[in-house]
Amino acid sequence: MANRIPRVPVREQDPVKRAANFEEVCYGYDAEEAQLEASRCLNCKKPRCVESCPVHVDIPGFISKVAAGEFREAALVIARDSSLPSVCGRVCPQETQCEGSCVLGVKFEPVAIGKLERFVGDWAIENREAIPAPEIERNGKRVAVIGSGPAGLACASDLAKLGYDVTVFEALHEYGGVLVYGIPEFRLPKDRIVAKEVEAVQRLGVHFEKDVIVGHTMTVDDLLDNQGFEAVFVGSGAGLPRFMGIEGENLNGVFSANEYLTRANLMHAYDSHYDTPIYQGRRVVVVGGGNVAMDAVRTAKRLGADAVIVYRRSEAELPARVEEVHHAKQEGIEFRMLTNPVRVIGDEAGKVIGLECVEMELGEPDESGRRSPKAKEGSNFTIDCDVVIMALGTSPNPLIKSTTKGLETNRRGCIVADEEGHTSREGVFAGGDAVTGAATVILAMGAGRKAAKAIHEYLHGKK
Repeated sequence: MANRIPRVPVREQDPVKRAANFEEVCYGYDAEEAQLEASRCLNCKKPRCVESCPVHVDIPGFISKVAAGEFREAALVIARDSSLPSVCGRVCPQETQCEGSCVLGVKFEPVAIGKLERFVGDWAIENREAIPAPEIERNGKRVAVIGSGPAGLACASDLAKLGYDVTVFEALHEYGGVLVYGIPEFRLPKDRIVAKEVEAVQRLGVHFEKDVIVGHTMTVDDLLDNQGFEAVFVGSGAGLPRFMGIEGENLNGVFSANEYLTRANLMHAYDSHYDTPIYQGRRVVVVGGGNVAMDAVRTAKRLGADAVIVYRRSEAELPARVEEVHHAKQEGIEFRMLTNPVRVIGDEAGKVIGLECVEMELGEPDESGRRSPKAKEGSNFTIDCDVVIMALGTSPNPLIKSTTKGLETNRRGCIVADEEGHTSREGVFAGGDAVTGAATVILAMGAGRKAAKAIHEYLHGKK
């Protein structure tokens, strides 16, 4: 019986060794392990896992193919709904989505859906010649996609399959958006995985242009009025970091997680073959409790620092993935819960020497249902450190809004769009972090796919 087979464990790099290198932590399944794990699936008639997936991958469908050893067919099943299986298999929060809804998980451990998706995605990359490119009939209509992150890639893929001539404009010098600048190599290899997933989108006929800053190099109006594009999708992400607004945040040694991770990930600051400077520090404190905070603190550890997480709520409220917290603890990261910074302390030269904090206690739940933290009076104390990294979330860059007539944004600077991606400007659609603020890769992909459908309906209905 499938439910009597224990969940197949995933091989990982030794924590002591990996804390000093940037090689991938998780090794994933081999073919035998993948087939055994896939055999645990109950193949439910009403699969809750599919309902919980933002892109609605046919999960029982692809898993049944894996169980039968039909890996090519499994890849074709996933490809109907997801253009980034190797990425999603690594970084999606499966425990709160597909695996969190797995019926088998009620009495036993849920099926390792993410690890199986990763296995199939990696198999497809290694056996690309075995998977034929889809036959596409071009319709002659042109669509511009701003941003090559997960939202942009998903939107571009779906539009290309529908016959559109799609061009993706990327502001940076590498394609992938947050996949290349935000997520560390030890979680998501860039050359081996991200670049290959981008190549798969290119094989659909999608054109890519890098070093193009829409709002500066060109505008949305220019794309629509002068360059022959009939619709524009804005998937430019959320790259504007937030700070606490406390004393000392302008000292040397205070960084946003966004800058810190961009230097390490996109610009290879961790690699001795590159000249990218990065402020390594001997003792680094990362403020925040999300996945970005875990990425930053684990990067600091690998660069040789004693690394500490400071979070104002308890561990039960940590928004980061359980797996990432588990890996961080294995690697020797110190967690200081119910702790909130009130001042960054500097020396006479303007360099960070400490972080003054206050102890917190949890009060009543706020509007989101999370218990609101409040400071304990007179509980101030200092953590000695020479680097402070703020991982407090990000907002969209205001450049596109400020250069696009009639494009509505909200008080957080996010583009206002409906569930399908329609914005206040005709012909302009948006999705992903540019609309929601920083969220997950899979939610951005889901938004990109919905927008592609809406763009198709919009252009199909135009005379």
